[in-house]
Amino acid sequence: MSKRTIRHYSVRRNGRGFWEPTKKMRALGFGNVPCGPDGPTAWATAERWNQRWDATRTGAAPAPAMVSASNLSFEQSEELTVYPPRSLGEAFRRYRRTEEWSRKALRTREDWWRGWKRIKPIFGDCDPRTVRLDDVSAWRKAIEETVSLREAHRALKIWRALWKVSAALGYCVRDADPSLAVRNSAAPGRDQRWSEGEAARLAKRAWRMGFHGLAAVIGVAWDTQMSPGDVRALRASQMATVGDGTLFFTERGKTGKPVGGLLSARSLRLLGAYLDKLGVSLTGEAYIFRNRSGAPYSKDTLGDDFRVVRAAEFGPLEGRMLGHDFRRSGAVEAITGEATPAALSHAMGNTLSASNQLFATYVPVTVATINQVAAARRKGRRALR
Repeated sequence: MSKRTIRHYSVRRNGRGFWEPTKKMRALGFGNVPCGPDGPTAWATAERWNQRWDATRTGAAPAPAMVSASNLSFEQSEELTVYPPRSLGEAFRRYRRTEEWSRKALRTREDWWRGWKRIKPIFGDCDPRTVRLDDVSAWRKAIEETVSLREAHRALKIWRALWKVSAALGYCVRDADPSLAVRNSAAPGRDQRWSEGEAARLAKRAWRMGFHGLAAVIGVAWDTQMSPGDVRALRASQMATVGDGTLFFTERGKTGKPVGGLLSARSLRLLGAYLDKLGVSLTGEAYIFRNRSGAPYSKDTLGDDFRVVRAAEFGPLEGRMLGHDFRRSGAVEAITGEATPAALSHAMGNTLSASNQLFATYVPVTVATINQVAAARRKGRRALR
């Protein structure tokens, strides 16, 4: 009778009872529990474990793996979190199991995770159909007041994207999104720029401080206008020599669009000196740019090293960045030098030109396009001095 009435309970040949969780329950930290000789005491033990499982399954208590684990990343802990049925958290988990999620660019998935960190504490365990306009409005306002307008804008964008996904999974109605009545004002765009001389100073300072890989990253990022994420992901196989120059061809990590960049003579010398310092021959899929410990640069280590060098050269109050501000500076040089928006947007892999999508589809990135943008930048640089 106990087998039929008590979930996950079984009696073995020796007459002793065991509570045996399923594969799904094991993944959350539940294991086999000896309950003693088959009888009322063993049955009561099994029922207590069923109650613990029910509390975890409904979101009333954390999974055992969550309680015992340490140093888990946010993504890892999220995989161990149990959400109530029909909740937004359950919808997001189901979406992460789909092919569509795996096909998103890494940088795009990072944006989703960043937005989910804001969404989860308030709405993670809620049925999306129960969320009202004033709930979303108050949530966005709180983020704007306690964090920043930029972060509030980003969080609401991810909310709207997640709502559409939840609707496609049958959790809510697409057009019933309460956030549609919330004005999502964006922060004013940054306008900070670096000059060529300042970029050179950064690279020199990095080299003198022993950040040889960072010095090379700065030179490559300045010349190619690639984002830091795309530069640190460059492999040896993506470096090509054409004539007297060296080019990189890759894809933007955020959009997947092809991009390329031409190095100046100064950056080429810096890259060569860095590779000599590295002391090993990089081939194939080996990452080119590495930190002082020899490991490939990650998003965090690259940013940390850059901030150290920036403060050393320009002081602790300097806030200009390696990514957007480098790219913006190069774009200003190129436009001033009369580069066409289509050529510039094509080389940068973004949508600067209104026709960029068709342009990128039908005209591949070529050496001629990259040379045109590099020449325009030199011309604009002279005009800006």
